[in-house]
Amino acid sequence: MNVNGTPTRTIWLAEDGATVEIIDQTRLPHVFEVAHLTDLDDACHAIKAMLVRGAPLIGATAAHGLALAMRADASDAGLTIAYDRLYATRPTAVNLRWALDEMRALLAPLPADERAVAARARAVALCDEDVRLNEAIGDHGLSVFRDLWDRKGRPDRFNVLTHCNAGWLATVDWGTALAPIYKAHDAGLPIHVWVDETRPRNQGASLTAWELNQHGVPHTVIVDNAGGHMMQHGLVDACIVGTDRTTATGDVCNKIGTYLKALAARDNGVPFYVALPSPTIDWTVADGVAEIPIEDRGAGEVCRLWGRLDSGDTAWITVTPEGSPAANPAFDVTPARLVTGLITERGVCPASAEGLAGLFPERATAAAE
Repeated sequence: MNVNGTPTRTIWLAEDGATVEIIDQTRLPHVFEVAHLTDLDDACHAIKAMLVRGAPLIGATAAHGLALAMRADASDAGLTIAYDRLYATRPTAVNLRWALDEMRALLAPLPADERAVAARARAVALCDEDVRLNEAIGDHGLSVFRDLWDRKGRPDRFNVLTHCNAGWLATVDWGTALAPIYKAHDAGLPIHVWVDETRPRNQGASLTAWELNQHGVPHTVIVDNAGGHMMQHGLVDACIVGTDRTTATGDVCNKIGTYLKALAARDNGVPFYVALPSPTIDWTVADGVAEIPIEDRGAGEVCRLWGRLDSGDTAWITVTPEGSPAANPAFDVTPARLVTGLITERGVCPASAEGLAGLFPERATAAAE
């Protein structure tokens, strides 16, 4: 996608061929800043502190982090330490484990002196693969939007509600839930996006809105609790979100507040779609509510906000009374029964074990063995 007209990815190798560069997403939307990852510590910090976020991008960063670790210590012990440290950074997004497993499976049989080069090449390939998967999601999602628009009589404005950020900033490029929106906009559909602010980190207001601005997609930022009201008044034609982990039965785990949007959509007859690349499917989990670990993050994210002052300076401000505690569960689980369909790189399917197995028979069979 583009930043000020320049094609840009969220993660890439620097000109030296060794340093990994990322967009520091904690600085957006007011400051565009590139951070440099030179070792395992940098990669772990980038994931943990959410300089990068979004399940696919977390996986891509973990792959590059393992490659950086192999430059310093490519021994079996070094591989194990790097895997364990990266795996511990964030518990919910399954792409993290998937990417690390992919890297370890490649590297473990190799001699230590071959691991650094092989790891770098595989990390780059995983990033390129992520771009291909997400563009395919965009194509399949475009078909969904076009069909919905046609069935509504091709109105002058087709309103889509999103939650959190599932655009190119959450992946290497294109995005998951925003990929169909970009495709629809570029194809000439009169798409307009209601952008949930997505407290507490405001990924919608800060990141999704910034992305849509860069691409010229019409949108309006709304507070999180306005979504149900919009649906009641016929102002939402479809909802689409991403997911950090999808169970083999179609439950989806996404940013806190997604479940409430799905409930409102069901009550108002609004289609609720989830867009995901296949590495986000956890074939080992059947019951999302009972089995997916939900990350608890620090109270500071709830109590403090980063933004631009009237003076033009950026600063942190405190919004809660001193002494008031805050809880910060980062994700919730939306049961499959509330999901209209799953949009993947292989097509669209019902949110069910049968639906997923129909698109990914080889994965379902392997998981059952």
